Amino acid sequence: MLLPLGYRMNEVYPLDRLGMTGRSYTHADYPEDLPQFFLSELHPERFSDGFAATVARVTASSRDPLDASAKALLARLATEGELPLEDAQALLPALVRCFDRQHADPTLADYELLLAESAEMAWIATEGNAFNHATDRVPDLSALVDAEKAIGRPLKETVEVSRSGRVLQTAYRADRITRPFVGADGKTMAREVPGSFFEFIQRAKLPDGRLDLAFDASNAQGIFKMTAASAC
Repeated sequence: MLLPLGYRMNEVYPLDRLGMTGRSYTHADYPEDLPQFFLSELHPERFSDGFAATVARVTASSRDPLDASAKALLARLATEGELPLEDAQALLPALVRCFDRQHADPTLADYELLLAESAEMAWIATEGNAFNHATDRVPDLSALVDAEKAIGRPLKETVEVSRSGRVLQTAYRADRITRPFVGADGKTMAREVPGSFFEFIQRAKLPDGRLDLAFDASNAQGIFKMTAASAC
């Protein structure tokens, strides 16, 4: 869905410690001005057989948020590069639905099985395709960290620094949210779990003057732990 919107895949990042692969997407026309997307794919086959079976069970009810009409509009956008305003307005709610959970409430037993091996997959079980985190680019991360900690904001203890030294990242701890689960008796119950969080990033320029839009696999894996650290 990102490609018809003018995005292109930039880089692939192995997140091996998490059993995941990340892919970054930047806008073809305005790579430094429009937000990037970082899509993370989890590989159930890298975990135990029981884990993979649980993933299949939890996601078995997944539905496609894009209906035939939305897919037709995306195909037209990909071909023509634009849509009439009324068609764009019709497509927008379908795009918003993509950033939601597409499967039914998980059972508490399945959630706990996933959590035992992957905090990231446990998060996906309750949040689906929602934003794991959103990021704000700032000019001086050190100054921001000092200011946020001074007023008691729950920031990560350390700042992640890329191997190039040009990309610095830190984040708030994940919010605690309440989500529904299906209990052993078949009844719906509520439990507090980690939700999304907010990240800050400082990017320096490359030698050629362009902004360094790269990610760092080690940084990314460190940032993902902001949800793992809050897991029940």
